[in-house]
Amino acid sequence: MIEITPIPVLKDNYTWLIHESQSSGAIVVDPGDTAPVARALESLGLQLSAILITHHHGDHVAGVEGLLADAIPVYGPADSNIPCLTHPLRAGDRLVPDGIDMPLEVLAVPGHTLDHIAYRGDGVLFAGDALFAGGCGRMFEGTPAPMQGYLATLRDLPADTAVYCGHEYTQANLEFAVAAEPENEALQARLERVREQRRRGAITVPSTIGEERATNPFLRWDSAAVVRHATERAGRVPEGPADVFAILRDWKDHF
Repeated sequence: MIEITPIPVLKDNYTWLIHESQSSGAIVVDPGDTAPVARALESLGLQLSAILITHHHGDHVAGVEGLLADAIPVYGPADSNIPCLTHPLRAGDRLVPDGIDMPLEVLAVPGHTLDHIAYRGDGVLFAGDALFAGGCGRMFEGTPAPMQGYLATLRDLPADTAVYCGHEYTQANLEFAVAAEPENEALQARLERVREQRRRGAITVPSTIGEERATNPFLRWDSAAVVRHATERAGRVPEGPADVFAILRDWKDHF
């Protein structure tokens, strides 16, 4: 049985620790810091067998070198400057990371960074900063049309796909989402649940693709209410889904 454990690192990042209940092997996704990951492995009696990276930002890779006491494979996007990368990956590649019987497919999700990839398999999506609970990553390197296009691909995944993202941004994302679609009762209820979770110090991820379809404005570019509020925000009628997304992303950047 596969178990996925969150490791809080830095200010608000999550590194994901993946292991099997009957095995001592483990893989980690996006180790942004060495010490918390090493402590988690030790406390669970696990041996690191592979590292998966979604993109090159320091808060997702800074812990890699410190974890490489042995010759551990490091999987990540090709054409990137990720330290110690041994297995460069491109869209459509498939892998079974060392130590875990968990086949994964690589998805290209450029936008937050141009090298960004996600890993999908066994009913889960390791999304990095491409898709957040209630939001999506800031568009540092990409442009709106490709970013909206990959979000459409993610939106089409099975509704019960668990989304493991890279940050605890959910409450802030949903507060913006309510501004973008205040009529959405499911969204309002989700925000109240998340506020209560955060008051208790609980984490708010993973979410599911189904939940994101229903409440995440960055997957709701074809919602009449979202289009209406995007139109009001921009002072013009959007020219299509990518333009709705662009208006929302700019709005969120200045929210």
